[in-house]
This record gives sequence, structure tokens and C-alpha cells, in this order.
Amino acid sequence: MSFEDKLEMLARKHDELGDTLARGEASGSEFSKISKEYAELTPIVEVIREYMQAKKSLYDLEQMVKDPACDPEMKKMAEEESYEINQKLPELTRKVQLSLIPKDVADEKNAILEVRAGTGGDEAALFAADLFNMYQRYAQKQGWKFEIISLSDGGTGGYKEAQAEISGKSVFARMKFESGVHRVQRVPATETQGRIHTSAATVAVLPEAEEVDIKIEDKDLRIDVFRSSGPGGQSVNTTDSAVRIVHIPTGVTVQQQDEKSQIKNKIKAMKVLRARLYEAEREKLATARANSRKEQVGSGDRSERIRTYNFPQGRVSDHRINLTAYNIDQVMNGELNEFIEALIADDQARQLSELN
Repeated sequence: MSFEDKLEMLARKHDELGDTLARGEASGSEFSKISKEYAELTPIVEVIREYMQAKKSLYDLEQMVKDPACDPEMKKMAEEESYEINQKLPELTRKVQLSLIPKDVADEKNAILEVRAGTGGDEAALFAADLFNMYQRYAQKQGWKFEIISLSDGGTGGYKEAQAEISGKSVFARMKFESGVHRVQRVPATETQGRIHTSAATVAVLPEAEEVDIKIEDKDLRIDVFRSSGPGGQSVNTTDSAVRIVHIPTGVTVQQQDEKSQIKNKIKAMKVLRARLYEAEREKLATARANSRKEQVGSGDRSERIRTYNFPQGRVSDHRINLTAYNIDQVMNGELNEFIEALIADDQARQLSELN
């Protein structure tokens, strides 16, 4: 089936669905299903029709130019118009191709950000804090809401672990490629001989899941409450406000103690638990699809080293797309769009190659 045949087929399907809805032939769950499919196809078909109209106009103009009986003035105008359409056609073609890429249902969701110190001791905890602050600044520049869920003090001004909820338009779509191991190369503040150390932190970006996305049965949960404690084991609260939730079937455990209210801690813990279970299901499906294609594509494997921040050279390198920028200060200040947009473009190119 040719590219144009696929477009014609989608346009016909959209028309058929519209006719079915107009005639009122569907009801109940069938009506909901058809309405959803029609709504999802509508923006795609609008782009398809714009492309098909341009192709038709171009064909008509070319026929006019070839016609020996065509008036010279009209022929000149047709040639100019043909040139304009030919200039626009590559962009229209790309718009159509991008519209055909299957949408990630999680793209429009908010995200749970988790940053954990990796290898490197105190320096890794400091780097984890730097990364967490970098994403907070990026969120602010995007006009998103950045709400801290929990911070686990690393003891030197860094974080052993930090979590936040990021809310706004297309948060997960723009943040999802940040998951992985981030490596830093720099001279730590505690280094007396000026030696460059290498340490790492792990970033996980999870789509925030609603109850409708993933069903958690009460019988599958073990909930423990205990007294919160701070660095060194000192008591923070005099009541049992900290909450630990274990999802028994999977063993996923979430602990929350930042709030003084047990109820608030439980709400936050459940939010993180839902996000982790939802992402686990997404990864399972992605792995199954990748295995069926005999290659691992877009796995989001968090054990993979994805980016290096080299402070002595002022360099940030993303190893997945071979992109290096010498603007580390701006990047750490939340200027991440160069990397994020390049990663999105690379993912789109990969998906387009799979479609063809």
C-alpha cells in the first residue's frame, strides 16, 4: 500500500465514523468508542486533507503549464503557484508523517521526578541536588508547577534522594528522555589537590498515574506507620506520621515522612506508588514490543549512562544522540531545551523510519 493510499484510507475511515455518529446508529459503549476514535482521527485527517489538496492543486497547475493552448500570462501564474506549493510540500509531508506516529498516551500527563545519588559518596549527593535544582529551574522556565514530595538529606548539603511532582502542559512528553544515569566530572569542594572526580546520579521520570490508569486493591497493600526521623536518627515528629506502603504482588515499596500529617504522607506515598506501578507496566509492554522487533528501542533503561557533565571543560554531552554543548552553566541553570528538543526530534525520526 502506497503512502497516499494509507492517507486515503484514513480519510475514508474518518468520514465513515462521522456518518455513523450523524445517523445515530451507535449507542452506549459503542457510541463512546466511535466518538473517541473519530476525535483522535480528526486532527490527523485535517493535516492529511491539507496535504492532499496541495498535491491536487500542484497536479492541476502542472497540467495547465503543459497545455499548449494555455494563455502565456496564466501559464506564468501557474508556474509561480506551482513553485510556491513545491516549496511548502516537504513541510506538509513531514506534518502528515508526524501525525501518523502513534501517540504515547502518557505524553500529556504530569510527571513524578526522582533523583538519587549514585556512586561517588558526598560528591554524588551534591550532584543529585544540582540535578534536582536544574530540573526545578527548567520547570519554572516552562511555566510548570514544581512541588517537592520528599528530600532525603545527604549530610553535606546534597541529597541522597529527592522527589517532586511536576504539573503542566506536556510535562511527561518533554521530560521522559531524562531517565537514566547522569555522570559528573569535576573537582569536589573537599578535594585539596585539585583532582577531577567522577560520580553519578540516577534520574527517573515517571508519568503520574490516576486511579483509572492503574487499579490498586487494598488487599494488595501493607501500610506501616512509624515515627519520622531526621539525619542521625533524631526524632522529627512526636507522633507516628511517617508512612511506608508495600505493594505485596510486586514488592514495590514507597516511604514518605516529610509531612507532619500521616494522611498527607499516605496521599503522597500512594501518588508515587501509582506512578511506579504504571511505569512498570509501560516498560513491560515496551520490552515486549521491542523483543518482537528483535531490538531494544526507546527502553528508557535507567541503568544506561545517558549524559556527562564535565565542569572543567564546561561541556555537557548526551551519549544517545552524540550532542555536545559547551554551555554547562546555562544547562545547570535549567536551559535544557537544546537537549530535550534534539531528543524528541531523534525519537520522531526513529518512529518515522519504522513507519516507512
